[in-house]
Amino acid sequence: MDKYLQIENVGMTFEKRGVRFEALRDIGLAVKQGEFVSLIGHSGCGKSTLLNLVAGLLRPSDGFLLLANKEISGPGPERGVVFQNHSLLPWLTCAGNVHLAVERVFGASESKAELALRTRKALELVGLAHAADKHPEEISGGMKQRVGIARALAMEPKVLLLDEPFGALDALTRANLQDELMAIVAKTGSTVVMVTHDVDEAVLLSDRIVMMTNGPAATIGGVLEVDIPKPRERLALATNPRYIDCRREVLEFLYQRQAKKAA
Repeated sequence: MDKYLQIENVGMTFEKRGVRFEALRDIGLAVKQGEFVSLIGHSGCGKSTLLNLVAGLLRPSDGFLLLANKEISGPGPERGVVFQNHSLLPWLTCAGNVHLAVERVFGASESKAELALRTRKALELVGLAHAADKHPEEISGGMKQRVGIARALAMEPKVLLLDEPFGALDALTRANLQDELMAIVAKTGSTVVMVTHDVDEAVLLSDRIVMMTNGPAATIGGVLEVDIPKPRERLALATNPRYIDCRREVLEFLYQRQAKKAA
């Protein structure tokens, strides 16, 4: 489906103490089913605001959003969200954190055994079956993020929304999780929208990169098609001419076109 997720003429204005701030203006984007799209731009350009609109955590001031031809009017299990902060409940185990989401979505229609199976399969998918009984304080930052991804995937969402999920991790852990995410998305066929500041991450993972202009009243300044065959291998991409071209195009947008406007 070419227009699985539709963002039509969306604008977002915040008002506080009588002061209005226009964060987004006239955003139009269609995401295909099974596509991986990254949102990139300077801080304050409204990337996370746009993701929160897709998640249903905010309602747009203008325009509308559709998922599978149904209007997005609030949060729902068809959209799984992973934030930069893993947001795990510290008093629950890894399995408990995943099971909580599973129970909320499928608890009314499935048995306890079926819910437990869903929980176990989600942890297996991110390579954490061995850590099911550990609490968040007993695992690394990278493992916590994997639990967050498992929790989102366990709900079988139509769209996976990632808000800089690896931003707080060290470079090596980040690279490993990027590779794992590529494998998971290939296996599940998930539709993904990800916010990132990292140009290399965007080019490595994405089918398209949506480049946001600087705020206020940020909008889409360009969309780059990353026409590099998948699966992608990190080391091979280092000398891939198309990878180098894509990376240069994003950098030119961010640090030449947008830098000049900011000046």
